[in-house]
Amino acid sequence: QVQLVESGGGLVQAGGSLRLSCAASGRTFSSYAMGWFRQTPGKERELVAAISGRGVTTYYADSVKGRFTISRDNAKNTVYLQMNSLKPEDTAVYYCAAQWYGSRSSLQAVNEYGYWGQGTQVTVSS
Repeated sequence: QVQLVESGGGLVQAGGSLRLSCAASGRTFSSYAMGWFRQTPGKERELVAAISGRGVTTYYADSVKGRFTISRDNAKNTVYLQMNSLKPEDTAVYYCAAQWYGSRSSLQAVNEYGYWGQGTQVTVSS
């Protein structure tokens, strides 16, 4: 079992930055790939960024490449999403999620993320 708690959301002006954090419970954090998703009303949840268990492999959606950076600190059981150059279209509820990451796992396999946080609101004003 993995429990996830996000923090760091808020209101920011366009062009600004925010850093989201997601703290995980459990002693095998490095066995899990972590992903950040976002969702707006009426739209499907979108995978924004993901990182493998040891942080070697990352994935970014095209919409955030060059602006967002995902990282993790396995000693602190925490994953981060640094968001720079924020745009109004980045406004969403952001969720962190975890999937057990084996040799055949894929960071982009959205259906494999079985553990979810409660979400944190990010609002970017124009």
